[in-house]
Amino acid sequence: MAKKPEQEPANLIIEPMREADIPVVSAIETASFKDPWPLESFVNELQSNDLAIYLVARYSPGDQVIAYIGAWQVLDEVHITTLAVAEEHRRCGVASRLVENLLEITAEQGARYMALEVRPSNKSARRFYEKHGFTVLGQRKRYYVDEDALIMTKDLS
Repeated sequence: MAKKPEQEPANLIIEPMREADIPVVSAIETASFKDPWPLESFVNELQSNDLAIYLVARYSPGDQVIAYIGAWQVLDEVHITTLAVAEEHRRCGVASRLVENLLEITAEQGARYMALEVRPSNKSARRFYEKHGFTVLGQRKRYYVDEDALIMTKDLS
């Protein structure tokens, strides 16, 4: 198998998620996780959650979504709820750009602290978050149906 390019596409656009993006986002979610969020969860997040911030990555305006990130901001704390990249676009900087954009947006809104949960068995996700300055703070027992979760945090102040 040929190695994937590790550089970000030049025409990558990061923008707020729209309801029209949800079917593709849901498909990426389903392909990426053991216990994916149902499509309705994304609809509810966009329509009803005033704390939610959801961004998508696409190659240019109007083109198909290739990745997304979701978070909730409560006062000065941001909680990343989900992040995934379509398999054929992984390891080329797309997820990093999403995290960086989320950091910029939430910092402008007063964020000082960021947190997330990750499966201990998801070593690539753990390495990714560590590369972005997150450290393991603790553990949530039985967070997933089949596994505990590690709580990872990053001080933004």
